[in-house]
Amino acid sequence: MTGLIAFREIVLKVHSRCDLACDHCYVYEHADQSWRARPKVISPEVISHTASRLAEHARDHALPSVTVILHGGEPLLAGTARLRLVCEEFSRALTGTAALDLRIHTNGLQLSTRYLDLFDEFGVRVGISLDGDRAANDRHRRFADGRTSHPLVLAAVALLRSEPYRHLYQGLLCTVDVANDPVAVLDALVELEPPRVDFLLPHATWETPPVRPDDAPDAYARWLLRIFDHWERLGRPVPVRLFESLLSTLRGGPSLTESLGLAPTDLVVVETDGTLEQVDSLKSAFEGAAATGFNVFDHAFDQVAAHPGVRARQLGLAGVSESCRRCPVVRSCGGGLYTHRYRDRNGFDNPSVYCTDLRELVDGVEGRTALRETAPQLSDPAELARSQEELTRILLARLHADLGAEPGWARAWELLAAVEQAGEAGADALDAVLDHPFTRTWVLAALDAAREGRQDGPEAARRLTALAVAAVLRGGLDLPAEVAYRDGEVYLPTLGLLRLGEPGTEGRAALHVTDEGYAVRDGRTEHRFGPAAGDARWQPVRTWSPGPDAAPVALEDLDPYRNCFPRPPRLRLGTGEAEEWRGRLDRAWALLHKAVPGFARAAAAGLTTLTPLAGGPRAGGWGEAGRHGPGALGVPYAAGVRETALALLTGRRRTRLRALTEVADLYALDGEWQHPSPWRERPVPVSRLLADVHERVAVEAYRRATAAPEPGGSDRIHRALDRLSEAAELTTTGKRLVAELRYELKAVDA
Repeated sequence: MTGLIAFREIVLKVHSRCDLACDHCYVYEHADQSWRARPKVISPEVISHTASRLAEHARDHALPSVTVILHGGEPLLAGTARLRLVCEEFSRALTGTAALDLRIHTNGLQLSTRYLDLFDEFGVRVGISLDGDRAANDRHRRFADGRTSHPLVLAAVALLRSEPYRHLYQGLLCTVDVANDPVAVLDALVELEPPRVDFLLPHATWETPPVRPDDAPDAYARWLLRIFDHWERLGRPVPVRLFESLLSTLRGGPSLTESLGLAPTDLVVVETDGTLEQVDSLKSAFEGAAATGFNVFDHAFDQVAAHPGVRARQLGLAGVSESCRRCPVVRSCGGGLYTHRYRDRNGFDNPSVYCTDLRELVDGVEGRTALRETAPQLSDPAELARSQEELTRILLARLHADLGAEPGWARAWELLAAVEQAGEAGADALDAVLDHPFTRTWVLAALDAAREGRQDGPEAARRLTALAVAAVLRGGLDLPAEVAYRDGEVYLPTLGLLRLGEPGTEGRAALHVTDEGYAVRDGRTEHRFGPAAGDARWQPVRTWSPGPDAAPVALEDLDPYRNCFPRPPRLRLGTGEAEEWRGRLDRAWALLHKAVPGFARAAAAGLTTLTPLAGGPRAGGWGEAGRHGPGALGVPYAAGVRETALALLTGRRRTRLRALTEVADLYALDGEWQHPSPWRERPVPVSRLLADVHERVAVEAYRRATAAPEPGGSDRIHRALDRLSEAAELTTTGKRLVAELRYELKAVDA
């Protein structure tokens, strides 16, 4: 069947009864009482059929691993013999097909070395239910006669924490009760050093709402936020899945728990009689809510995966209520646990009965962590530059892993290493060539070629050699610097183009540093070239300065990898053309500094390379951002002064945003959500809307300053910012960027 989401997790009910009488248990105390008619213990036939079905499912969907959770009732009541059979059957069935992750969730009362030796043999990890200190645990987790279970659970945890069983300790599961002291609960759990703590909201629906002692709609949020604050004060001593899931989604990452987020469900439940059911918590909604009508004897897991109830929990944003779809925290809360949305009159098409709690919880965690969770690259240009430099090196190392065995590449790599080890001068020279924007262009193109199976190792080695030799020359280093040339020439990144022969010729040449610049030996003849040497065969990279105190900017019209913009670059400019272009750039930059000095200073920060592009300005005069490292910008050569100024401004805004998105998560990429745009006929993704606003704030400032405002321009930007403020895909960093854009626009409107 197409479009199915495979099950990667099975809850296997190995025993349907329990040795405790917890009054908050969804299995025995809530709407669905189907446990009464089921066998107490899972049969060997159900075990073997389930294992076979899971192996078939894993094979059909090429699953690398599957998780089987032994559950109940109380699974330890099944006894060691039956649990051994489960472990053996599933291990046998999955061998050679998928890795098997076995777990068990237990109240711990029966836990002993007999069980733990078995679990050690098969790698079964153990999670134990414990609601905190004795007062908290005894509120609900008692024996039928009212006796406490707390000492026995602590003894079980102590045994599990001891050698040789410690590695089986998976964590503690704690059901929230707002009548308990949250600080005492967390302290009691942390004292047991669990690998993880899960806090679970008690199962409830709109028909059977949760207990709220003070009738406050956010009582559970306030309780959990007190836990969060104490957890923070303690230095986050143990992982807490609820909080880590919220922090993950606020960064743009995935949800880490079924109870939050929009990730599709990939879980199926197998009851002791082989009945296949949906997620177990649905038993809280109504009799038969979890039923599918399928069983392991007659039906494949794919049939369950196609069940409407299962598919309803795999729709992501489309699967939550209309009010949830409009909520800015929906990526984090996901509309809450599916069960908690139930209402008799319209089923599950509602917000969670914990809706207010979830909103307050998400906002509370974000508010408490926003400052340190915001990517430093957003506000620190130096940190953004460092991150980009590191990214280029990571990509280059990845390319080295593909090409390291190629002899020419290996020699060039050794020379790069020698440059790096040649003291401060070598390190600075290496930084200069690796941070050249078109180094990134080349690395990305080479990685693409390797991925597509068309990598030209010798050609990649030539570029790497040219980078290494350029670093040797820049650093004035006494290192062997031999280059291979094709078609009579070689480009030395950041320095220039050297002609070594007639067109069509190939060969090798040795270069070295001289007092006046550089020299190349061709047979017995030495030719000098470089900054102070006049050799017609040498075409240096020209520069231009955007101001008296600004670093020179390369006018790059030589690098073969400059062809990375949406439109083609100009060929090498003549001397007169270069001077004319410098003049236009001077006047354009002066115009920017007069009209929008703050935006002009920001545009100058980090600008290292300008490439003249063919043709005149596009409509609107936008600059061109290509597939390159930070610092480069393509500007239409034939544009006038005003158009060039606008191209510099918008192009730098565009490249800054692109650089940010490469090293920081501004929005999540797990949904195709669309938003209305004031500038486009059709809705657009949040990435496009953010990019439009990011550019147009600067454009609006420029147009107002030059007495050419766009009618209604500011209003459109405000509408777009309002929409972005409601976009659930934005991360904490993305929201901070939107706040900065509002501040910029406020200054423009003033």
